[in-house]
Amino acid sequence: MASQEPWNLESGNMKGSSKEFRHGRTAHNMSSSSLRKKSDLSLVSKVKIGLLRQFLTNLQEVILGTKLAVLFPAIPLVIIAQCYNFGRISYVHFYLSKQPWIFALSLIGLTPLAERVSFLTEQIAFYTGPTVGGLLNATCGNATELIIAIFALYQRKIDVVKSSLLGSIISNLLLVLGTSLFCGGLTNLRREQRYDRKQADVNSQLLLLGLLCHMLPLMFRYAATSGAITAAPILNLSRASSIFMLLAYVAYLFFQLKTHRQLFETEDVEDESDDLVTEEEAVISFWSGFAWLAGMTVVIAVLSEYVVGTIEDASETWGLSVSFIGIILLPIVGNAAEHAGAVIFAIKNKLDISLGVALGSATQISMFVIPLTVIVSWIMGINMSLDFNLLETGSLALSILVTAFTLQDGTSHYMKGFVLLLCYVVIGACFFVLKTPIVPEPTTVLSLGLGSTSKGISVA
Repeated sequence: MASQEPWNLESGNMKGSSKEFRHGRTAHNMSSSSLRKKSDLSLVSKVKIGLLRQFLTNLQEVILGTKLAVLFPAIPLVIIAQCYNFGRISYVHFYLSKQPWIFALSLIGLTPLAERVSFLTEQIAFYTGPTVGGLLNATCGNATELIIAIFALYQRKIDVVKSSLLGSIISNLLLVLGTSLFCGGLTNLRREQRYDRKQADVNSQLLLLGLLCHMLPLMFRYAATSGAITAAPILNLSRASSIFMLLAYVAYLFFQLKTHRQLFETEDVEDESDDLVTEEEAVISFWSGFAWLAGMTVVIAVLSEYVVGTIEDASETWGLSVSFIGIILLPIVGNAAEHAGAVIFAIKNKLDISLGVALGSATQISMFVIPLTVIVSWIMGINMSLDFNLLETGSLALSILVTAFTLQDGTSHYMKGFVLLLCYVVIGACFFVLKTPIVPEPTTVLSLGLGSTSKGISVA
């Protein structure tokens, strides 16, 4: 099957399996497809050499098959800026001045890569079937956030990890959903916008469970009289809670992909006004998709390292706090493709897709990426807890509660979206004026009865 060329994939059993997957496409896949464009392979098909023709076809489909292809030049630019010294200025002056540019170009380069990862996972899913494809989407849907978190952990920047992941949840709940409901309501003033509450209820329950796991360490810290006494129990509680959160996410995947798949499936709706690319068959082979996915993951890792390494310099140069950059700026730029797709479908009165993107991504960050990051930090010997401090946890709690109340009746209008957007603006303003310095968490491992040795306790 892997030897079949893309333009011959409709033969054999491939067409049937793709048709099966077409009716099992998730909201995330549909959202990404709104930014794709059909590739013209008339010139490529005239190439005589088979391997060269296949490579050019893959290049056309993967690199040029998206409306965000104009952002790809930012990737070589940021690598050149990182590796070479330009101009006749001192290296120290250039190094200090180029860091914000590296940060900005890295964020721009991550935008099309995130959309292309979704495209490649969907291509691979044509061969593996809807269940494995759903698992791929569940693990790669927020690959950018996970990779950035791992690099920030490696550099002991715990606050960057927490702020970026927290910002992704708040951004999906307030900014993405708010913009979708607002734009969809204005565009469909004379039509009542409705959506299925069942999927929203499941995601809301999981988000509330994640919120409970975040609030318990915070309340535990404030209930105790000594920070030194509570440091070890909070860390143990966070790690245990993370394990239960991952178990809940596995149950959620079984619920989504097996027992109640019909609640999450998104069927394509034929509409002459739609300009999205509806793919009924794979356009690249399995191994080509796998190779491109591995290559783009490496590029995302490189750009993520640049982002983490230059975020503090960008903060100092731009006069913005690291918290504001992590909670507001990173999620907006890093998930721009996914956010744009959600808004486009809301305008087309397909709110189920928009809600699936916003709530599904927030749930994935809360119940999978954050607890996985805590477990990874545990393995790396780094003390990362689920205590996100009072201001951050309060913002998360209010965002989840406001969203849950907004979605309780199954209908929508532009006022609901406007209120969600105002909530996001107020939270953004709060972190914009927040100029307090970052207090690093203790890097030594406390004696917790887990085989580690105590080397001292750092208490803020």
